[in-house]
Amino acid sequence: MLYVKWLLVLILAYFAGILIKKCKLPSILGWLIAGMLLGPEAANLLSDQLRNTSSYQLIICWMQCAFGIMLGSELILKKLRSYGKALFVTTLTQSLGTFVIVSVVFGIIFAFQGVPIYLALVFGGIALATAPAPALSIVREFNTHGPVTDTLLPMAVLDDVVGIVVFFSVNAFVAHQVASGSLPLYMIPVMIFLPIILGGAIGYLVGMVLRKSQDTKMNLIALLLGITVIVGIGVYLNKAILKGITLNYMLMGVAYSGVLSNMIDEEKLQLLLQAYNPILAISLLISIVDLGAPLDYHLILGAGFYTFVYIVARAAGKNGGARLGATIMHMPETVKKYLGLTLLPHSGVSLVFTSIACATLQSAPALVRIVQGTIAAAAVINEIIAVIAAKKGFELAGELK
Repeated sequence: MLYVKWLLVLILAYFAGILIKKCKLPSILGWLIAGMLLGPEAANLLSDQLRNTSSYQLIICWMQCAFGIMLGSELILKKLRSYGKALFVTTLTQSLGTFVIVSVVFGIIFAFQGVPIYLALVFGGIALATAPAPALSIVREFNTHGPVTDTLLPMAVLDDVVGIVVFFSVNAFVAHQVASGSLPLYMIPVMIFLPIILGGAIGYLVGMVLRKSQDTKMNLIALLLGITVIVGIGVYLNKAILKGITLNYMLMGVAYSGVLSNMIDEEKLQLLLQAYNPILAISLLISIVDLGAPLDYHLILGAGFYTFVYIVARAAGKNGGARLGATIMHMPETVKKYLGLTLLPHSGVSLVFTSIACATLQSAPALVRIVQGTIAAAAVINEIIAVIAAKKGFELAGELK
């Protein structure tokens, strides 16, 4: 019965997307709102009872790996070489710029209010990460093409890596301040490189198969089997060996797709991606609904000063950092002006990081309440604004088709 309700939620979310699209807004906004209104905090059709089952979590991991395919297929070495240093510099300026601005702003506020300054670093560490699924959904739905799209897709991968390094470094520092348990520093490279190595190894094996096959249907089956093997190994490692951390399944999908995409010719890759498109659409729908489910719409009414500051400071960091990097590297004018708008979606990553930070701060309940209240409310408000802003960014850049 739980899975029948889930199917109903997905159907309702799909039609909510169609309704939102008639208002000239991205379908993803309808999916996100449907997930929120049908999730545990509202209608409870998509309940915590279902979301906590191992089979549901396995499906979500598979879907996260599946939409990583879209990102990885953009990591063609020829393309990356054409970006040169510009992509890497701009990624660092917008990521680290967001971390610095949010940390400094909250550091000043907390200094006057008697709140420990290290909590400002927690907010900065959570703020710098970008959730790629919303922007990718817009790219796919509106078939966007141009410099902003070409920069965003590989940047989403690099941004994820920078986010992991900075957040867990901050988390380890804060753990020492509050004398609570935390992830050891040596686990940070494990979290980054293990998904890449696992996805890349399976991608190489599947790429060898795809090189020899000319049958698109068989190639699609091989691609899907590869995703299943990666997720199976990842889940086993999480449960049996790495119990204290959560591996990044999207990063696995990115590495998997990135390796095999460089092993086959462009025509074969395009045919494969075209056949894969319906599966990508389903994976995005399921992932976005799951993203919206834990969001509590009541928090919009209860949002306070910290939430407002967090949303504004993060937006300033993303936009200012992206503009700075793009200007330094002489990137196209549209990238300078509008890339930052496409980097605003945040909630999935922010909620994961928030739960980890709160576990680290468990010996200081007052600080946990500040983090939870601020980020949870920001996740709801920011995500609705961010989806609209991201679509507007592509529109102003002239890349919507």
